[in-house]
Formats: sequence, structure tokens, C-alpha cells
Amino acid sequence: MSTHTYAEIDVAVDGGTLRAGIWEPVAPAGEGATGPGTAGPVPTVLAVHGITATHRTWTYLADALPGIRVVAPDLRGRGRSNALPGPFGMARHADDLATLLGEVAAGPVVVVGHSMGGFVSVVLAHRHRDLVDALVLVDGGLPLDVPAGADPDELMRAVLGPAAARLAMTFPDHEAYRDFWRAHPAFTGHVDERLGGYFDYDLEPADGGWRPSSRIEAVTGDQRELVTGESLLPALDALDAPAVFLRAPRGLLDGEPLYAAEHVAAWAERLRITTVEVTDVNHYTIVMGGAGAAAAAEQVRALLAVRT
Repeated sequence: MSTHTYAEIDVAVDGGTLRAGIWEPVAPAGEGATGPGTAGPVPTVLAVHGITATHRTWTYLADALPGIRVVAPDLRGRGRSNALPGPFGMARHADDLATLLGEVAAGPVVVVGHSMGGFVSVVLAHRHRDLVDALVLVDGGLPLDVPAGADPDELMRAVLGPAAARLAMTFPDHEAYRDFWRAHPAFTGHVDERLGGYFDYDLEPADGGWRPSSRIEAVTGDQRELVTGESLLPALDALDAPAVFLRAPRGLLDGEPLYAAEHVAAWAERLRITTVEVTDVNHYTIVMGGAGAAAAAEQVRALLAVRT
């Protein structure tokens, strides 16, 4: 029996509507259930995806959190929110999420952010402190280790180049897109039907075929800030919400990690936050895989237990 029902909602934000998925826990027999989009007696977790992803990133996490409502948006410029106009940036995304939380949560929530979603989550806690109870930062949300004098645009092209190149591609059908990911180093041998559903959702019709839904201009508008830390650094300086950082030992291409262990340790000491290394995952599978989702869920449950 499934532990959750799933539905999508649209919330009015500046410039249009923001799409979000809601995994609503199934009430035990004999108990009343609450509908998607309502603030019932169960805790709500907000989950924020990465720079070229969608809310379907969080299917594995929802399955690992029975009894807990998981709300996850398609960020501005991605998924079914991709018609929302710029400007983009962490502060704009944070304000969109504040509007979403006003619709679906009765009080502060635990926020889980992956990759760029971690940056957005930290800035949300800074701009809307009353909405955030605690943070789970999943291989994101700490400053990147930028070499002195490095050009931000060149650095992000090196880090995100393959992901950005994918956004310009057109695929003849959904199976061809699944094949693209089956051959990706991060997912070789790991594409199951749940991941297939994520890949299917990511596509939209274009030029007689299908293309990924993230807008290149949205990714471009956000990526420079991942290097400069324009909104992130002040938010980290002011951070007073409990936070834990989960590190993937392998990166976007299943090789060099996005965050070196020493870099994370230095920031964790500075911020006085907890760190956890999740074994045998990469930057993608730390959320889109059972082991990574279980590790994130463990931290969510621990923070909910402390906060309640």
C-alpha cells in the first residue's frame, strides 16, 4: 500500500503561477485524511530541487518519509513553472517559496535543498526566517570552493557544461531521453521506472520532438550567483536555523566531488553545523536513489523530533 497520495497544485506568484507537487501521507485506517494543499496535523517538509531539475526529484524522499507531507516546487524557469519570467536568482526563488508556504503550511517547516536548492533554502531562511524551522542541505547550500581570481562564468561552464548542453538538445521521444540518462555516468545501471517518470516529466513538446523543460536563460540567470555568493554569503553570515549538510563523495559525472571534504569541514566549523557523508552516492543519486533519500529522511525525522 502506498504511503502517500500525490497531486500537483498551481500557486499564484509574481508573473504567473508556480507548480508544486504534494505528497500527502495516507491516514491510517479509522483516521481522517487531509487533502493536498491543506495544512493538517501532519508535519510539512519543503523540498527544493537543483538548477536544471524539477520537483519530481523528490519522489524517493517522499517514499522515505511516511506520515510526513512533502511539498516540492518546480522553481521559476523549470518544469511546469518554466513560463515564469525573470529576473531569476536565489532571492527571487526564495520569495516564490515563501508564497508557496503561505498556501500549504500553517507554520515553519523543515526545508530540504539539493544542489542549487540548498542555496535557495539558505536564502529563504534569511529572507523569511519565520517560515523555516531547520535546514537539510544536500550537496549544496555552502559556497563552492572558487580558486582566487577565477572567472565565475568560466568556472560554472566547467561545472555545469554538460547539464547546460542537455537543455539545448531535442529528443524524438521519451524513450530517447531515457536512453540519454541510461548512458550518463551518474545513472549507468540505475535507471528504474521511478527515475523514468522523472525524466518523462522533464520533457515538453518542441520542434516536432521533445526538449528538457528548464529554460537556458533561467539557468544562466542563476548560475553566476552560485559562484559569487551574492545572496548566499550574507544569508550564511546570519544563519541561526539548525542545519545539517549531507555530502556526496562523487560529483555530477560520478567522479570528482562538487564539495571536497576539507572545504565542507571548514565551513561546518565556521557555521557550527552538522555534516554527514553519504557513502556510495554521487551528486544526483544522493537524492534520486534509495540510499541518498534514506539518509536525507533520517536527518529530516531527527530535526522534526527535536523541533516538536
